[in-house]
Amino acid sequence: MKVIKLIILIVIIFPLTNCKKRDLNNNSKNTIKVESQQYYQLKVYTFDTDEQMKSTDKYLKEAYLPGLKKLNIKHIGVFKQRLNENDSTKKTFVLIPFSSMKQFLDLEVKLNKDTIYLASGSNYINASHIQPPYKRIESTLMKAFPEMPNIQVTTLDGSRLQRVYELRSYESATEKYYMNKVDMFNEGGEIKLFDRLEFNAVFYAEVISGSKMPNLMYMTTFSDMTSRNEHWKAFVDSEEWNELKSMSKYENNMSHIDILFLYPTDYSDY
Repeated sequence: MKVIKLIILIVIIFPLTNCKKRDLNNNSKNTIKVESQQYYQLKVYTFDTDEQMKSTDKYLKEAYLPGLKKLNIKHIGVFKQRLNENDSTKKTFVLIPFSSMKQFLDLEVKLNKDTIYLASGSNYINASHIQPPYKRIESTLMKAFPEMPNIQVTTLDGSRLQRVYELRSYESATEKYYMNKVDMFNEGGEIKLFDRLEFNAVFYAEVISGSKMPNLMYMTTFSDMTSRNEHWKAFVDSEEWNELKSMSKYENNMSHIDILFLYPTDYSDY
């Protein structure tokens, strides 16, 4: 009788144990998916003079990027803005991907222990207050969208000077409308449409700290401005977009758009 009871107990407990294991495995998979989303820092240097810009370029090329790569931070983009009559401000954009928030928070401490970095960047690092190497630095911290959790380096060939990196910022009136626009990109299928039309996206991300919140940002890549215009026409004319934008649940989820056209420096990773 005791043997029969023991067998019954084992039959009851074994499936429960397996269920718990499956739950743990599922939770582990979900956790891994969340943690695999990269964080991005977009640093925008503003300059008063060409000399400042040259000084910062030298620092970025010879000290900062090599220092980051020694810390296993790869795929760093460095861009200049295509100037126009409405905006002639000299700027340099640096896009840095981080595998975790800890990697981002530890960066400055680790760089300041790197003697090669400190020596290579000494002119910039030790610049006088009367001759600073830039006017200001603006920093935006982002987290990658789940539909594209990691930065994608463009595979486009051709001239870097002709290449167009289009950086967009979409602002929303409130946090609720903002989350609705984020949903439109992920669950709504806007990212899938960009992929189908080969927009060569570098990243899509929610801004978690910046000067224009609530907002999201993303970057797409084109071989030249003609290609850029052709791609956007295909997007606007697509059946998917016209169906998506007509959905009442996505109404009024954007209040302002900023569009910047950039091109890569010779020392940018892409």
